[in-house]
Amino acid sequence: QVRLVESGGGLVQTGDSLRLSCAASGQSISRYAVGWFRQVPGKERRVVASLTLGDTAVHYADSVKGRFAISRDNTMNTLYLQMNELKPDDTATYYCAASAGNRDYYNAPRWSDDFNYWGQGTQVNVSS
Repeated sequence: QVRLVESGGGLVQTGDSLRLSCAASGQSISRYAVGWFRQVPGKERRVVASLTLGDTAVHYADSVKGRFAISRDNTMNTLYLQMNELKPDDTATYYCAASAGNRDYYNAPRWSDDFNYWGQGTQVNVSS
């Protein structure tokens, strides 16, 4: 079982950048498909970006394409989300997640039900 802890959130202005980190422990993050989700109060948790096992495929939500980048460093056992050109609509709680047993190398998982393990979340606030 893997444990996930996010960090890097904060208050920024429109156009700024942030990098979120998700430190994994217990097992190697290389054994999982992984993803970042975000949620605002009263709405469902939605995928921002995700990677297949082995990083053979990636998925981005349309709203973040060209601005956000997901990556992982297996030696550091950490998942990252680089967020550039931030907008007020990016304000949310961001969660990292890991999907056990996912062996689809062609389609990155994109639904919350695809993921088994979750971090506690980190808040990102973008002011206008």
